Amino acid sequence: MNYILKIFTLIAISSFAGLTFADDAVAVVAPVAQKGDTAWMMMATILVILMSIPGLALFYGGMVRAKNMLSILMQVFVIFSLMAILWALYGYSIAFTEGNAFVGGFSKLFLLGITPDSLAASFSKGVYIPEYIYVAFQLTFACITPALIIGAFAERVKFSAILFFIVLWFTFAYLPMAHMVWYWAGPDAYTDASAGEKALATAGFLFQKGALDFAGGTVVHINAGIAGLVGCLVIGKRVGFKKESLAPHSVTMTMIGASLLWVGWFGFNVGSNLEANGLATLVFVNTLLASAAATLAWTGAEWLIRGKPSMLGGASGSIAGLVAITPACGWAGPMGSIVLGLVVGVVCFWAVTSLKSKLGYDDSLDAFGIHGIGGIVGALGTAVVASPALGGTGVWDYVTNGVAEYSMSTQLISQCWAVGVCIIWSGAVSFIAFKLVDSLIGLRVTEEAERAGLDISEHGETAYHY
Repeated sequence: MNYILKIFTLIAISSFAGLTFADDAVAVVAPVAQKGDTAWMMMATILVILMSIPGLALFYGGMVRAKNMLSILMQVFVIFSLMAILWALYGYSIAFTEGNAFVGGFSKLFLLGITPDSLAASFSKGVYIPEYIYVAFQLTFACITPALIIGAFAERVKFSAILFFIVLWFTFAYLPMAHMVWYWAGPDAYTDASAGEKALATAGFLFQKGALDFAGGTVVHINAGIAGLVGCLVIGKRVGFKKESLAPHSVTMTMIGASLLWVGWFGFNVGSNLEANGLATLVFVNTLLASAAATLAWTGAEWLIRGKPSMLGGASGSIAGLVAITPACGWAGPMGSIVLGLVVGVVCFWAVTSLKSKLGYDDSLDAFGIHGIGGIVGALGTAVVASPALGGTGVWDYVTNGVAEYSMSTQLISQCWAVGVCIIWSGAVSFIAFKLVDSLIGLRVTEEAERAGLDISEHGETAYHY
């Protein structure tokens, strides 16, 4: 009998020890990226590539004259490729490693130290994605943003000058803005109030100010829009501006491009959630509704004021809605997204018609009127639509692991900080970069080359053969 009791005792002790060891093992297991999140981020990255090539290229290309179609395609295609390489060489490190409040460091130059096992934090505690896909996803943002700028001064700038300017702007405008708005230590650093304060101190300047920008209202759209406006003013108007017909050669191409942008934007916005979860579905719905609302608002405003609704207007309205919802998509509710889309559709229509006409600048493809103005509306509007009282999600407090008390006025001040810094930073960098490029190699093609078209004069070929 004693022998049997000893056996049961040994079994019980072994079982208890096994449970204890198992618990200890669970406690020290390193986080592992989920396959579903990883697969979604791969798809989102591909969708953002689709936005640039061919989406943006066709959207812009259809709006220029036939003799400049190929030049736009070439500019977008090569800018995308150039930015991808620069992102891997130094861009990712400067934007997304710890440095100071304005720029990151050099610890991941050439993607040093990143392996297939490296992880990047998401926005949920304990949830990670492979760092390589985070690098690739953010790469696509860095590629499309500079390409947006070229729409402002299309049809009149040297290809070499554009590339030179873009390298300077990417380095000194895009990367610091990305760091200021998006760099932080990740949710797992916020274990308590004291740890949260230490983590916040290492974040980017505008993140510390409490600015909300889910997918790039400041970093991408205001940043690029302001650069485009500065380019319009520094470079000057196209030959024949307001004297000759500068009408789009293919609104059909523009509609195709706008549609590809709309589809790709789900990768842009929903992918910025970094996880395939319930919040991602809210972002998806918000992105869809805001663009639809802006399309209707722009079309309605144009129909009312000009007597006829145009396809170009409808396409432009859809992009304006996507621009405006970009910073707000993770915090707005569906009804707030519709309201934001309606507002930006009307405001951007006014900007590309009345405002541009009154001020007299030649924003060829309305890069500032849609991305700059739309981005400002979206960034400031985020403070409104994020309010839980208006159907928004509020802002998550990672220390208490709950929604924080929301103050619309306080958040609006934070958003003003983001908008103001972006306008000043991008404006100053753009002006200096344009002037430097002009002094070294010249910005504009000759009048003869401009009249012949950039397809022939800059690239020696044409988009169409008749």
